[in-house]
Amino acid sequence: MQVMWQLDGATVRQVHDVLSKRRQVAYTTVMTIMNILEEKGHLRRTSREGRAYVYEPVRPKDEVIASIVDDFVGRVLEGSAHSLVAGLIEHKKLSKRDLEEIARLIEEADES
Repeated sequence: MQVMWQLDGATVRQVHDVLSKRRQVAYTTVMTIMNILEEKGHLRRTSREGRAYVYEPVRPKDEVIASIVDDFVGRVLEGSAHSLVAGLIEHKKLSKRDLEEIARLIEEADES
């Protein structure tokens, strides 16, 4: 999905080309995953480029992330966002830059 959001619509070949620069991946694997993502409603076919379908994300990245975080906090952390942030901090998954950005977001939320 990261590549699809980055390209904002692409063929299987285009996604495969981007992913292949990072690691070895079979074209058929990319095709299978994109078909599964379409079946699950995360991608949609929009047109054809020659014989290839062009896929695009159904929902924007920030909307998907918000939905996943809401679901995770609700189901796994019993609604406690504090537990999420504390867990990230305690396990050193946040860089100094991340912490500064979070502090900025908190300030903005307090101002509104």
